Amino acid sequence: MSEIVLLADRRVIKLPVVESGEPLVDLRTVDVLRLDDRLADSEGAYAHVRLSVADRLVAAQTFLPRGLRLLVVEGYRPMALQRRYFTEYHAQLRADHPEWSDERIRRQASRYIAPPEAAPHVAGAAVDLTLATGGGVELPMGTEVNADPEGCDSACYTAAAVSPQAVANRKVLVSALTAVNLVNYPTEWWHWSYGDRYWAFVSGAAAACYGPVSHVDQARTRR
Repeated sequence: MSEIVLLADRRVIKLPVVESGEPLVDLRTVDVLRLDDRLADSEGAYAHVRLSVADRLVAAQTFLPRGLRLLVVEGYRPMALQRRYFTEYHAQLRADHPEWSDERIRRQASRYIAPPEAAPHVAGAAVDLTLATGGGVELPMGTEVNADPEGCDSACYTAAAVSPQAVANRKVLVSALTAVNLVNYPTEWWHWSYGDRYWAFVSGAAAACYGPVSHVDQARTRR
């Protein structure tokens, strides 16, 4: 198996960001895409991504077999929420593995929750999604979206040995999203991004084009 580079890797974190200033857009206004409300928030932040990410998702939909739809679970995530998620998961791993070093805890935590300074969701660059039928029934993918590695014995890894049906469905998802230059985080089959530091590392770009952005500030600017 090839090396899995995690978001906590210094090679990822040290990459610069040359902010493009591209706006966030609301995927609820994009008819071709289907959104799930399991992580919906009162301000609708979860439904937003950068414009180029939205365009790529629309294009990816055209690469899916007839009758299948992308089902978006979460896009943008406020920085405060990202910090809370990372801190809580870090603390859980510390409690379960008191013998681990701080560096190992941080590295293991980043398999599931990105360190805030490198997190793609806070830049509006990432989307968590799955496949569904036209009627909204989710396809079997081997785990639920957002399954943690400890709880599923690492079946959440994109290349994990899951059922033949789930493997086939993951291949459909991978094919459609890689065709539009989104990159996958290999410990989470559902997580895809464009324009962030991890995308820059995987694609060989000199810099990311999206850094942390405030959904609230952008909403005020549009008023």
